[in-house]
Amino acid sequence: METTTQKQNDMKKNNFKVWALIVAGFSLFYNASCSKAKQDSSDENAKVTLKPEDVVKRGKYLVTTMGCNDCHSPKKMGANGPEIIPELMLSGFPADRPIVKFVDPMIKQGFGMFYPDLTAAAGPWGVSFAGNLTPDETGIGNWTEEQFKKAITEGKFKGVDGERMLLPPMPWTNYTILTNEDIHAIFMYLKNIKPVRNVVPPPIPPDKM
Repeated sequence: METTTQKQNDMKKNNFKVWALIVAGFSLFYNASCSKAKQDSSDENAKVTLKPEDVVKRGKYLVTTMGCNDCHSPKKMGANGPEIIPELMLSGFPADRPIVKFVDPMIKQGFGMFYPDLTAAAGPWGVSFAGNLTPDETGIGNWTEEQFKKAITEGKFKGVDGERMLLPPMPWTNYTILTNEDIHAIFMYLKNIKPVRNVVPPPIPPDKM
């Protein structure tokens, strides 16, 4: 018959084998997880490394889906309503367009009004005009990417500290979470569209409307 000491030794050996199997299994799982993480990281880096033309294409996609054309592109009435004027795309409120005198009392109550093509808007803040986003010197032609980032994510006019804040209806607060890659793509796209010379008028304060 086995003595108590022998039984205890056998139990210890069995426990040791179980723990050895657990440790071995954990080691295999850990190494597999690390390999997967490294692979995922490599895949992510591969996605970020895009060709210049793909970066511009990505920027066009973002500008289109973010609705930049809604306000920054002059439009004319077509069969399906307002249509972007191709040669003026993203050039902002046309400088040669008459500025309407807003006298609607509803504005003083907090309501807003738009020009028919949405390139200008009036509200309690006064009258604001959509900026020229083309790479002409009257647009963002002289801007750095850092300026563009500050403008679009911090709401600084021309992306310069100390300047006024961008006025409604510019939804810059929606863009604070844009990644650097997305901002770069948008900037590269705008730098590659047709430059349009157009000096957008400055905003009109509420007491001058």
